[in-house]
Amino acid sequence: MNPSPARLQVKIGGMSCSFCTMTIQKALGRMDGVAAVHVSLAHEEALIEYDPARRTPTELRDTLRQLGYTVRDPDKVRAFEEQQAELRKARDLLLWGAAFSAVSLAIMIASWLGVQQPWFRPVMIALALLTVFAAGWHILVMAAHSLRRGILNQHVLLEFGAFAGLIGGGIGLFNPVFPAADFFSVAIFITTYHLLSGWASLLVRTRASAAVQKLLALQPATARRVLPDGREEEVPVEAIRPGERVRVWPGESIPVDGRVVSGASAVDQSLVTGEPIPVEKLPGDEVIGGSINQAGTLIVEVTQVGEQSFLAQVARHLEEARAMKPGILALVDVVLQRYVPAVLAFGGLAVLVWTLGAWLVTGQPDWTRAVFAALAVLVMGYPCALGMASPLAMIRGGGEAAQKGILIRSGEAFQIFKDVRVVVLDKTGTLTRGKPEVVETVVGVQYSVFSGQPSEPDTEHCILNTELLQLAASAEYPSEHPLARAIVAYAREAGVDLFRAEDFMAEPGKGVTAVLGGRRVRVGRLDWVTEGRIPPEVAAQAEQQAAQARTVSAVAVDDRLIGLIAIADTIKPEARSAIQQLRGLGLEPIMLTGDNRHTARAVAAEVGIETVFAEVLPGEKAAKVRELQGGGRRVAMVGDGINDAPALMQADVGIAIGAGTDIAIESADVVLVGGRLDAIVDAFHIGRASYRKTVQNLWLAFAFNGVGVPLAVTGLVPPVWAMVAMIASVSTVLLNSFGGKLLPRR
Repeated sequence: MNPSPARLQVKIGGMSCSFCTMTIQKALGRMDGVAAVHVSLAHEEALIEYDPARRTPTELRDTLRQLGYTVRDPDKVRAFEEQQAELRKARDLLLWGAAFSAVSLAIMIASWLGVQQPWFRPVMIALALLTVFAAGWHILVMAAHSLRRGILNQHVLLEFGAFAGLIGGGIGLFNPVFPAADFFSVAIFITTYHLLSGWASLLVRTRASAAVQKLLALQPATARRVLPDGREEEVPVEAIRPGERVRVWPGESIPVDGRVVSGASAVDQSLVTGEPIPVEKLPGDEVIGGSINQAGTLIVEVTQVGEQSFLAQVARHLEEARAMKPGILALVDVVLQRYVPAVLAFGGLAVLVWTLGAWLVTGQPDWTRAVFAALAVLVMGYPCALGMASPLAMIRGGGEAAQKGILIRSGEAFQIFKDVRVVVLDKTGTLTRGKPEVVETVVGVQYSVFSGQPSEPDTEHCILNTELLQLAASAEYPSEHPLARAIVAYAREAGVDLFRAEDFMAEPGKGVTAVLGGRRVRVGRLDWVTEGRIPPEVAAQAEQQAAQARTVSAVAVDDRLIGLIAIADTIKPEARSAIQQLRGLGLEPIMLTGDNRHTARAVAAEVGIETVFAEVLPGEKAAKVRELQGGGRRVAMVGDGINDAPALMQADVGIAIGAGTDIAIESADVVLVGGRLDAIVDAFHIGRASYRKTVQNLWLAFAFNGVGVPLAVTGLVPPVWAMVAMIASVSTVLLNSFGGKLLPRR
C-alpha cells in the first residue's frame, strides 16, 4: 500500500524573475517521487507534493540549494525576520550604489567640461569595481547560476553590460580609443539601476508576507486554565492541551478551539462564516479560537490546539494558496527570452564584422574596432527603458486608481486583469454592509403568550410601529448584543424617545427582560418570548422573514406578543448596478460564502447573481477558486474577512474591501479603500489600460534599443551616446506612461 502524498512548504530566497519559477519547477519536477511543484515568485515560496517513501524533505531542500537559492527558516516568525533583514540589506546596497553613481556622474561631467584631476581615474576604477563586485555581488552570483543552467535573463544581460563597461574601461587605461571614464560609469549606472529594481521587488514581496503574521497574531498569547479544584491560572496558550478547560470572559478572544461545557453567550465568529450576526453558544456547542466572546462567561473544553486549531489551519491554507496561485510569465520576461539572445548575437556579429568581415574586405582584421563595437553593443543592449516600461505604466495606473479609492498593490494585477473572466464575490461585507440593521417592524393581532390564542382587538391593546420600537429599544438599551444595538440605533434614527429600563436582565442566547413603566417587556428569540407556544400565524410571519434572510426578534408586553422586528445585513446600494456592469464587461459573477444556502440565495437573487456556492469553509474557498481556475481561466476574488484570505491569495487577482480585516487586505492584490463595490469596474479598466501602456512602452523602448544595438555593431557609437540613448528612451517611455486617459468616459 502506497503512503499518501506529503507536502513540503519551503520559503526560498534569491528568486528574482519568472525564469526562477520555471527553473525550480523543472528541477524538482524531474526528480523521482515528486508529484507536483507549485512555485510563487511574488511570495518566494514553493509547495512540493512528493512520495515520502522515495524522497525526503532534506533531498528536496538540498536540490534548491544546488540550484543557487537559499532555503529560509521554516519558523514563520524567523522567516519573516529574515525577509526584513534581506530588505534592509538590499536598501543599504542600493544606497551605496546610488552614492557611487553620484560621484562617478560628477567626475564625468567635470571631465566633459575640461576639468581633469589625477585622482579621477583611480577613483573611477575603484567605484566601478566596488559597484560590480561588492554592491552587485549577489547579482553576479545569480547571473552565474543562470548561465550554468542555460537561462538568459536580465541578470545575465546586466553582467554582460557591466563587464563590457569594466573591460572597455580597462582597455581605455592603455588605449585612448576607448573612453575609460565613460565605460566605467556605464558599469556603475546599470548595476545601480538593477539594485533599485531588486529592492523595489523585495519590498513588495516582504509586505505581502505579513498576512500570515497578522493572522497568527489573532490568537491570544495566554489562556485562563481551570484547574480541577476550581482555581484558575493564566498560562501561555501553547501550554494548553486537549481535554483541559479554559474560562473566557465577555469581550475576550476565545484562545482555543473547543466545546462549551458551562455558560451561555453570543459569540462573534464572522472570521469563520463572515456572518456579522453573532451566534448564540450554549453547553455542547463548538467555539473557534480567535472568535470574540461578547456577552456571558464561558467554560470551554479544549478540543484542538497547535497546528490543528482553526487559525493555524487558515494560515496553512493561506500559505498553500499563495504557493499554488497560478503564476504568470511577466511580459518583460517574455520579451527578454528573445531579447537577451539577440543582444548577445549582435555582440558576436560585431566581432565577426570587424575581424572576418574586415579581413575579407581589406585583407586585415580590425581587432580594436571589433572589441569596441562588441562592448558598445553590450552597453547599448542593457534595456533601461525596457525595464522601466512596466513600472512606469503601473505607477501611472496606481496613481489614477488611488484617486478613485483603489489601491493596486501587485504588479501582476495590472497584467492579469485584462484576462479575468470570472469574478467571485463574498456575501457579508462585500455585497452587503456587513452589520445588522432593522429592516421591518411587524405589528397586528395581539396574542396571549400563555394561551397562544388571539385576543379581541380593542383600543387598549392596539400597538403602533412607533410604540413597538419604543418598548423594544428601551428594553434593549442596556444590552451590548449587536441585535440590541441595531434596534436601539434604528429607534434613535426614527426620533423615538426611550423609557428608562428597570430590573434589566439578559439571558445569553435568548433575549432580555426589563420593566418599563410598570410593564414587563421581553425582547428576543420568538420561541423564548412565547415560551415555545408560537401561534401558527406568527410562525408563518417569522418564516416569511427568514425566507428573506432576516433574523426575527419578538417583543412581548406582560403576557402579550405585540410584534416582530426583522433584522438583516442589508445589501449595499450599488451592489446590483456593479453586478450588471461586470456582466456588461463579459465577466461572470459568482457568490462564494460561508453563510447558509437559504440566506445566500436570497441575497444573490436580489443583486442578480445566478451561481452560488454557500456554506463553504475558508480552506474550501481557496479550493473552489482553484476549481474555477481550471482550464486556464483567470479568476478575481472579492472579499473582506479572514475567511476570505486564502481565496484572495489563490485568485489570479485578489480584491479586498477596504473596510475589511487586515488579513484580507494583506492577502489581496487590490484594495477598494472606500468599500465601493462598483470600484471593481474602475479597477478592471485601469488594469487593462495600464497593461496597454506597458505594451506601448515596450515598443517605444525597442525603437531605441532596436536601432541603437545594430548601430553599435558599426563601432561608431561611444558609451556616452549609449547612455544618452538610454536617457532618451526612458524619457519617451515616461511621457507615454503619463499621457492620455485610463478610464473610459461615462
